[in-house]
Amino acid sequence: MHRGYLALVLHAHLPYVRHPEHPRFLEEDWLYEAISETYIPLLFMFDKLAEDGVPYKAAISLTPPLCEMLTDELLVKRYTDHVERLIDLSAKEVVRHKNNPPFDASARMYLHHFQVSRTLLVEKYKGNLLAGFKALQDAGHLDIMTCGATHGFLPLIVREEAKRAQIVVAKRNYQKHFGRPPAGIWLPECGFSPGDDRLLADAGLKFFFMDSHGVVYGTPRPRYGIFAPIRTDYGLNAFARDVESSRQIWSATEGYPGDYNYREFYRDLGYDGDYPYVKPFLHPDGVRRNIGLKYYRVTGKVELNQKQPYVPAWATERATSHASHFMYHRELQIEHLHDLLGREPCVVSAFDAELFGHWWFEGPQFLNFLIRKIAYDQDRISLTNPTAYLAANADVQKVTPSMSTWGAGGYNRVWLNGVNEWMYRHQHVAEERMVELANDFPAATGWLERALNQAARELLLAESSDWAFIMTTGTSVPYAQKRFRDHIHRFTKIYDGVMQNNLDREWLAEVEGKDNIFREIDYNVYRTK
Repeated sequence: MHRGYLALVLHAHLPYVRHPEHPRFLEEDWLYEAISETYIPLLFMFDKLAEDGVPYKAAISLTPPLCEMLTDELLVKRYTDHVERLIDLSAKEVVRHKNNPPFDASARMYLHHFQVSRTLLVEKYKGNLLAGFKALQDAGHLDIMTCGATHGFLPLIVREEAKRAQIVVAKRNYQKHFGRPPAGIWLPECGFSPGDDRLLADAGLKFFFMDSHGVVYGTPRPRYGIFAPIRTDYGLNAFARDVESSRQIWSATEGYPGDYNYREFYRDLGYDGDYPYVKPFLHPDGVRRNIGLKYYRVTGKVELNQKQPYVPAWATERATSHASHFMYHRELQIEHLHDLLGREPCVVSAFDAELFGHWWFEGPQFLNFLIRKIAYDQDRISLTNPTAYLAANADVQKVTPSMSTWGAGGYNRVWLNGVNEWMYRHQHVAEERMVELANDFPAATGWLERALNQAARELLLAESSDWAFIMTTGTSVPYAQKRFRDHIHRFTKIYDGVMQNNLDREWLAEVEGKDNIFREIDYNVYRTK
């Protein structure tokens, strides 16, 4: 009865945000929210599935900036303080809503959620969530992929040495955290240009993911469309994202997260609560913002003040039915494709990990129900991941993929447009200068070596695709602009200091303490081969 494969693929990424110069920094909350709402719930779910003996396979990319933040002592300590404040607030909420259904159920849910988050991080994983993901990969459940070193958008990096650095630095960082070289990579923003696969092959990578049109418009046209990987000119296996299954979750009009019984993201206690009551739990600037306790459901297309109370039991019931619905449609899709293609198709359902839990609070429940249902309630499709699929299917067609991304419009316009194009003339000059430094000083030691390594860090951080993306979407634009300018300024000051033999050592040491990503970095990765 087996008819094909489903590959669930999650891409987990956040920009590198670490500000030791401030006791509490607003944008660091991006990480803390994602830990509580996405990374711990996903890890707990995957762990519980393995503990219960559920046969499953999946894939997840954990980008180097995220790995570095999740293992940074300062940020782990700050997250622990953050979740302790939420436990205190949730305990007050349980008392406040003791006789106030259905809010009492939500209050108890939040208290339990934050207590479990603290316990898992501190006691089970000893402050290192990556250890939990590593164990699942070692057990054969997960393919953990790397990404560009700082999520640098490869199609808009002009120097080959700089592209190679994004890949090689990522590979070395992955080895540091997971004890083995990565087999696969999630290309930042799925951005691919023909020839990039040569750099991936040089780094020993075996597979990567693309958006559907990158494969469909390949040369020659792929025999099985997007439902089987292709092999590129340099021997890399490229998997394409499936449009149909993605739409059932991503679509603003058809997607599951818009169900009326799910939790409403945009109504939060930080705005609803009496100001003196919530102020101790806000950022020290006192401005009302999301705290993370949300008591209302989507309800429908009504104003926020007309939303109806959230009922956790109803949401769980909907997650169960949506998991059944998704599985049923994958069975139909794979049955049809099997008959059409004359072989077992591989449907790749790929999503940003942060959708599950952060944006769609019930997302981890949905995945849990879906994986269990696939394991026990049907026999036509199997869960797979790239490593398992390629081990069982060696016959892969050779195709040259086309340039593509998974951003709006499918190409570069999210990262190159009227609001962010000014960045690239500075980035490209810095890339040229970094190659110059690496070629001119191939065997630096002491302060010179430290300066060149820090220059490499600053360039990598400036190249992060997040800054251009934030400018396009219009969220946190001043922060994104400042981050890019800061990294370019620091790089340029180091470059001038090296070339003029006039390094400001005190300033350099301060910058090393702030931008301490990739402590293992070797600037020689930028040398011209």
